[in-house]
Amino acid sequence: MRKTIKVQVITPRNPSGTRPSLYLLSGLGEEDPTNSMWLRKTDARNFYANKNVNVVMPLAGNGSFYTDWQRDDPKLGRYQWETFLVKELPPLIDAAFDGNGRRGIAGISMGAGAGLVLAARNPGFYRAVGAYSGCYSTTGVAGEAYPRAIVAAFGGDANNMWGPPGSPGWAAHDVLSLSHNLRGTTLYISTGTGRAGTYDQPGYPDNSDPIDRQVIGGAIETGSLWCTQQLESRLTAQHIGATIRYVDPGTHAWPYWRDQQRESWPILEHGMNS
Repeated sequence: MRKTIKVQVITPRNPSGTRPSLYLLSGLGEEDPTNSMWLRKTDARNFYANKNVNVVMPLAGNGSFYTDWQRDDPKLGRYQWETFLVKELPPLIDAAFDGNGRRGIAGISMGAGAGLVLAARNPGFYRAVGAYSGCYSTTGVAGEAYPRAIVAAFGGDANNMWGPPGSPGWAAHDVLSLSHNLRGTTLYISTGTGRAGTYDQPGYPDNSDPIDRQVIGGAIETGSLWCTQQLESRLTAQHIGATIRYVDPGTHAWPYWRDQQRESWPILEHGMNS
């Protein structure tokens, strides 16, 4: 991408030999150029400290979708995230932090879809994938609407990402179409139902706007619920195993993702080490 990309890495407090690497992708809100959302919104540093894994957190560009864009964007610049995450970064991580070449990837929201896209476009590269509150189709009017809205929110033009509406580039990043490539990958996929719970009530820590979390977060998570049901149907039809978790109540918010990060860890750990 012709620039320096900051990557934060958690290593074991008491390392033992070589180890796999788990890449964590964020959604929106990576505006802080010094600290990953995973470190600001979860206790990832302490949670992974006693686990024999490298946790890799790249600080992504706004609305990047962690993908290789077809053209540089006048507003957002040069995005070549798939190249960075698949070809450039992993060898450096393994060399610097005693990696053993085994990898997992997990993400929330935009990062959830991106993680599954990267896994489906690079079969076998990631042994395990965790996807929390994502959407997974990028074709048709509905499938294109979400990525286009996110890119536009940051002043970018999604035509520079995967081409004009209906272009082959959009189908080339559609998890539903590429789902057969996920066979043999350990999958943990979760979503809330959109119904507000304890984390969304007034007075809960880090909840400065309960109405926003309940209404906007609830609506977004309802969309994620629909997306996850679509993906589950596709995986079931192809007899591809996956752990699917429906969280009720659950909105589009970090407290729920923190819970899912913890709940999915044993499954992701097993997948990376198997």
